[in-house]
Amino acid sequence: MAFDTEDARKGREDGWFRQNEEKLIEQARAKREAADREKQGAAAEERRKAHWRKCPKCGGDMNVEKISDIEIEKCPSCEGVFFDRGELEQLLLKQEGQRRGFFRKLMGFEEKP
Repeated sequence: MAFDTEDARKGREDGWFRQNEEKLIEQARAKREAADREKQGAAAEERRKAHWRKCPKCGGDMNVEKISDIEIEKCPSCEGVFFDRGELEQLLLKQEGQRRGFFRKLMGFEEKP
């Protein structure tokens, strides 16, 4: 009989350890996942900062120029011109004479205001 109660006590003890180990494992997993998310967020921010206002063609630093109330990014190295979302649509909605003036200013044929 003593043997049966000892087995029962050990069984409860084993169950208690198993439950606590599962809790500890889950807590460690959650902590690791949170650290991974934070690390990924920091890495994404570093990548964004490293590429901010960099020319996609040559990697040079781009300058922001305002021509006819449209801000464009222009690379002084390769002279590439880049539009943000919506800027090209703004340009296309302008009347023909205004578009021609924009491109003349862009190419340096007219002085920018």
